[in-house]
Amino acid sequence: MKTIGLLGGMSWESTTDYYRTINTGVKEKLGGLHSAQIALYSIDFGTMEKFQQKNDWQGAADLLIDAALKVQAAGADFLLICTNTMHKVADQVEASLQIPLLHIADATAEKLVADGIKTVGLLGTAFTMEEDFYRGRLKQKFDLEVITPSASDRDVVHNVIYQELCVGKTSIESKSEYLRIIEALADDGAEAVILGCTEIGMLIKQSDSPVKLYDTAKIHAEAAVARSLEQD
Repeated sequence: MKTIGLLGGMSWESTTDYYRTINTGVKEKLGGLHSAQIALYSIDFGTMEKFQQKNDWQGAADLLIDAALKVQAAGADFLLICTNTMHKVADQVEASLQIPLLHIADATAEKLVADGIKTVGLLGTAFTMEEDFYRGRLKQKFDLEVITPSASDRDVVHNVIYQELCVGKTSIESKSEYLRIIEALADDGAEAVILGCTEIGMLIKQSDSPVKLYDTAKIHAEAAVARSLEQD
């Protein structure tokens, strides 16, 4: 079994889901008392959020590189950054390491392509929805057409993430708004919708919507299980 490196804390709410999903997956595959081999470093999200708001992405990258090197030193065989937004600096982090990085957008896109999805809606932070580091990768590497919500709906999605989900809060009102936005994306032609923030799965489940949903945290964690158990 390979040791899974997790770079978490962004937010810790979703990192707990990674830990649970990975260990559950390994137990289901191997049975008995088996659990995953994990090296986890959890950063202070308050510090990271300040870098984000100042658009200091070099500062953010430096923080993640330092943490990633600690995960590598702890014996990880590969690394996951347990957040979509901070994949904005994923290339810089990966370049600093001697172990591979399992990219969250790649893991998600591979499932979309396998399911025959060609046009997909994207929910996430404003950084993820509006900048090219995520949408562009889906288009250029996997030939996926990506639809994002209107500007006002992007504000709703972003604010709920930072003001509610990242502090462990969910509300019926926010859930209703997200479901409305998902329906609007489907009306605009999305065959499915990416829950492109690792906290959104706290609020929305597949059973809540007739639209096919792809929970990036779950997909990423399951891909880590598969990688950890594959034979060299």
